[in-house]
Amino acid sequence: MESTQTRRVTIDPITRLEGHGKIDIFLDDQGEVTKAYYQIPELRGFEIFSLGRPAEDMPQITSRICGVCPTAHHMAGTKTLDDLYKVDPPPAAKKIRELIYNLFMLEDHALHVYILGGPDFIVGPNAPKETRNVVGVIDKVGIGVGKNVISMRRRIRELMSYLGGKVIHPVFGLPGGVSKGIAPEDLQKFKDTAKDALEFAKFTLQVFKDIVLKNDEYVKLITSEVYTHRTYYMGLVDEKNRVNFYDGKVRVVDPDGKEFVKFTPQQYLENIAEQVEPWSYVKFPYLKKVGWKGFVDGIDSGVVAAAPLARLNASDGMATPEAQTAYDEFYKTLGGKPVHMTLANHWARIIEMIQAAERCVELTNDPEITSKDIRTIPTKTPTVGMAIVEAPRGTLIHHYETDERGLITKVNLIVATAHNGARIAMGVDKAAKGLIHGGKVDDGLLNMIEMAFRAYDPCNACATHSLPGEMPLHVRIRDEHGNLVQELRR
Repeated sequence: MESTQTRRVTIDPITRLEGHGKIDIFLDDQGEVTKAYYQIPELRGFEIFSLGRPAEDMPQITSRICGVCPTAHHMAGTKTLDDLYKVDPPPAAKKIRELIYNLFMLEDHALHVYILGGPDFIVGPNAPKETRNVVGVIDKVGIGVGKNVISMRRRIRELMSYLGGKVIHPVFGLPGGVSKGIAPEDLQKFKDTAKDALEFAKFTLQVFKDIVLKNDEYVKLITSEVYTHRTYYMGLVDEKNRVNFYDGKVRVVDPDGKEFVKFTPQQYLENIAEQVEPWSYVKFPYLKKVGWKGFVDGIDSGVVAAAPLARLNASDGMATPEAQTAYDEFYKTLGGKPVHMTLANHWARIIEMIQAAERCVELTNDPEITSKDIRTIPTKTPTVGMAIVEAPRGTLIHHYETDERGLITKVNLIVATAHNGARIAMGVDKAAKGLIHGGKVDDGLLNMIEMAFRAYDPCNACATHSLPGEMPLHVRIRDEHGNLVQELRR
C-alpha cells in the first residue's frame, strides 16, 4: 500500500490473481472516497502478432496468453478451427475434448477455492496478510486436507498431460478432432480419478458450508449491499438451458432473471460490442442491443457479467444430478434467482466443480470414449471461424479470418475477464466507497476491497487488449550520480 498526501491510496500490486493490476483510490478532504479505479497497466498484442500465421497455429499461440487457463484458449482455438474449416469432429473426439475440458474446469476451480480466493474466507478477510495464502489455508483445514488438494490436482493434471501432451500448453486440439485418444488399458485410471474427483468436489462443498456458511459474519459479508450489483448475466447452455462448459448457445438473462437473448457463436457480433476506457488496457464488452451507459447497474445498462455466478443465473439448472441439488440449495438459501451478490461466485464455483466431476464420471463410463475414430480431416477452404467455450472465469470468444491459404488476416478475442471488466470496476469502486470512511485504511480493509475483484478469479493477462490504444511512455533521465534530471511522459 502506498499513500500520497492522504488524497490517494494505491494498492499495487493487487494479489492472488493471474496477471498484473493495481487499484487507485481517490479521497476528498473529509477522507471519503470519490472514485476508485481497477487498472490493468499491461498490454498484450495477441490479436496483432497472430496476423500472417497459419490458422492451425492459433490453439498453440493463444494458449500462451496465460499459464493458468491455457486449456480454455486451446479449446476455443480448436473449436474455432472446426468452424473455420467447416468440419464436424467424430463423436468420440467431442467426448474426449469435453472430458479434458471438465478435468481442466475442476482443477482450475480448485486452484481458486483453495489458493487464490479461498484464503479470504478460510483464513479470514482481516487475517494477517502473511497468513492469507495456501499455507494459512492448510494450517486452518489441516495438513491432511492440504495433501488431498495437492494430490487431487496432480492426478487430474496427469490425465490432462496424457491426452494433451502437457498441462500448461496442451497440443491435443486439431481441426476436426484430437491428436490422441484413450487406450482401453488406460481407461481405469481415468475412471478412478473421476470418481475420486467427485468425492473431492463434494468434500469442498462441505468445507465451504462448515467454514463459510456457518459463520454469520461471512454470510453477512456475502449478502451485503457493498458487494452487490444488479446486471445482465451470460453463459453457455445446452438445449435444455442447463450449464455447459464446452458447447451450446450463449444465453443472456436480464437483472430480473428473464431471458434477454440466446445466440450462437456466429451471432456474437450482433449481440456484443466493446468499449475502451483511457485508464485500462481491458476492453469492456457490453450488450449491443442495450448500449453502453457507463459503469452503472440496472436493466437499462448494457453491462453483462460472466463467471460462475453468471452461468448459474443464465441457466435453468445444472446438467448433472448432484450439482443440481447443490444449485437448488444455493438459490433457496440466497433468496431465489437471480443472485446478484458478487461474493456468491465462490459458492457457485464449487457447484460447478461438482458438475465437472460428475460429467467426467459420465464420460469415462461412455463406451465410445476409447474409440479410435477421433478425427475428421478438413477439406474446405477456410474463410471465417468463430467459437465459444466457458472458461473458468466466464464466456470466451475466439474469432479468426483467413485468406484462401489459411493464413490469419484478422483475430478477435473477447475473454471472460473482459466480460467481467465493467462489473469488476463497479465492484471495486462500490467497495471502496462503502468501506473507507474518514480516510482510515488498514491492510484488512484494503484486502476486503480486493475481494471485490478476486471473486471473479480474474485473468488480467488474458484481458489485456486495447482497440485502439498506445503504450504509455514514462522515461526518467538521470545523471552519473543517479540524480533525476528530466522526466518524459506520454
